[in-house]
Amino acid sequence: MPQDRTRKLVVTGVLGAIAILLGVTRWGFIPWFGGVSLTIMHVPVIIAAVLEGPIVGIGVGLIFGIFSMIQAAVAPNGPTDIWFTNPLLSIVPRLFIGPVAFLVWKSLQKVPVVGLIAAGIAGSLTNTILVLGAIGIMGLLPWEVLGGIVVANGLLEAGVSAVITLVVVAAWRQIRIGKKKGSDL
Repeated sequence: MPQDRTRKLVVTGVLGAIAILLGVTRWGFIPWFGGVSLTIMHVPVIIAAVLEGPIVGIGVGLIFGIFSMIQAAVAPNGPTDIWFTNPLLSIVPRLFIGPVAFLVWKSLQKVPVVGLIAAGIAGSLTNTILVLGAIGIMGLLPWEVLGGIVVANGLLEAGVSAVITLVVVAAWRQIRIGKKKGSDL
């Protein structure tokens, strides 16, 4: 069992570091129209949960959330970034990404391709809905605007997250996708 704990700790650290790297380098933000970006910063959280379980997902989500809060305070990129200095907005929603993705994966793992796609979508939408929901509850933006963001960004982010989750986890776990398997993906 100590080897299992060590592996989980290492996966938490590595995927947490990848989340930080995506933020620092801005690789975690895919430019989109109107100056908006599609965010894939939450994908390491989803992958961590699928590979190692909900606790590891919570750990990587915590790293992602703390990094978001620090970055918003130290190096904001826009006027709304200051909102993310509030841990209820930057940290708390990110703690739920992993457990939701894990539960979806566990319920569909007998059909691994479908399970990985669904886990990627569920984890991404968890991030989108909880962050935007907190923004709405705090009265920072009107609900109509938030609904538009979900449609314009959230659904595309969910699709991108699904594809990345599928490819990375299928390659790692040697899951066949069509005629390809493992590193052939």
